[in-house]
Amino acid sequence: MTQLSADRTETRERPELGDWSDFDELTKLQRSRLPELFDRALRSPFYARRYAAGGAPVTAADFDSVAITSKQDLRDSYPFGLLAVDRRELATYHESSGTSGQPTASYYTENDWVDLAERYARKWVGITPEDTFLVRTPYALVITGHLAQAAGRLRGATVVPGDARSLALPLSRIVRLMAALEVSLTWCNPTEAVMIAAAARAVGLRPEVDFPSLRALFVAAEPMTAARKRRLGEIWGGAAIVEEYGSTETGTVAGECPDGRLHLWADRAIFEVYSPDTGEIRSAGRGQLVVTPLYREAMPLLRYNLADDVEISYSPCPCGLALPTVRVFGRAGFGYPVNGRTVTQNQLEELIFGLPLDYQVMFWRAQATPDAVILEFEAPDNVRDKATRELSAAISESLDIPHRLTALPPGTLVPTEVLTSERDILKARYLFGPHESWDKALMYQ
Repeated sequence: MTQLSADRTETRERPELGDWSDFDELTKLQRSRLPELFDRALRSPFYARRYAAGGAPVTAADFDSVAITSKQDLRDSYPFGLLAVDRRELATYHESSGTSGQPTASYYTENDWVDLAERYARKWVGITPEDTFLVRTPYALVITGHLAQAAGRLRGATVVPGDARSLALPLSRIVRLMAALEVSLTWCNPTEAVMIAAAARAVGLRPEVDFPSLRALFVAAEPMTAARKRRLGEIWGGAAIVEEYGSTETGTVAGECPDGRLHLWADRAIFEVYSPDTGEIRSAGRGQLVVTPLYREAMPLLRYNLADDVEISYSPCPCGLALPTVRVFGRAGFGYPVNGRTVTQNQLEELIFGLPLDYQVMFWRAQATPDAVILEFEAPDNVRDKATRELSAAISESLDIPHRLTALPPGTLVPTEVLTSERDILKARYLFGPHESWDKALMYQ
């Protein structure tokens, strides 16, 4: 990614936070962008073909009749069916992780990247030139690592590219980097934040006190309960835990305010909810999130259905931002039937992280069967029995379901070597000495 400058010449103006006063003004801004957006979208093969019969949307009034664009549409158009600019104008090409099916393609121009970086950088704690910013998410084809790096550079921070999928960067090395470089900001998923803390403890460090420069952890990719978020803050000594929500196809679409609510960046996109049961599309309520980016050049999207289960609200937020809020349920909100009741990951997570901090319960797994929930968790020897009794009582009181709990020694679910091991060399090797194994010749070690 090339260096992004906040004062670079733009092809169009984009509003910054605070450039509107209420929801009505926001709606006017959104509608004013639609004619240009429609014009751009119709330059792509997909939308040109969809509206070939002459029913192309051209005004804001036509927006309500625009059809949903689905993930399958993106898959069927792979790779460049939604390209609306000359290939020479592209800055980057990306693909989704493919966790829910065949990966989808996404591409961005340099102007698109300024918009992406600006949206990501809207953190209430701020990203500044004084910060050392560890990016501990994948780079590769997904957008997440590149997005944080672009935003960090846009705001002048020193970026440490700690790619979460690189064999050259095991957890032990990440811990060493955080301490040596006095990292002040991190970007990772919530599970990775726990893994790094466990790796620190494994080498004798205390994450709550031995990283005094760390002031905030930016997290995304996993819906979090209030209990889990609070526990993350406790583990890391009171550092702010700041949530974000987005996708490779759209970039960041929502960020957290100081009052702990996720605000949709509705000055940069139109957000709606879609009911697959009725086909109804509404501006608020619960359903699947539908996104229409307003400033996209390379790959305009009209009513793109992210298919995430969310709830949008336009109720005022104490923070004062005139932007709608969103609750993201995702897979964590999906439940399994157990003995006549529905059990979700969020319900169990609230109870597990409701245990006292000094029990050091960080890793767990559960399986829902028709008759009972089977749950395993790690805990130190001196609190294992107590933690089991308290968690069992909490499940009985809150969920009233049969359950079987097993408390395991630390290192069972997440092996200690995963937290402490160093990787071997990461370059191909051809010549070996007389007492060396050459079984890995030509391959990365």
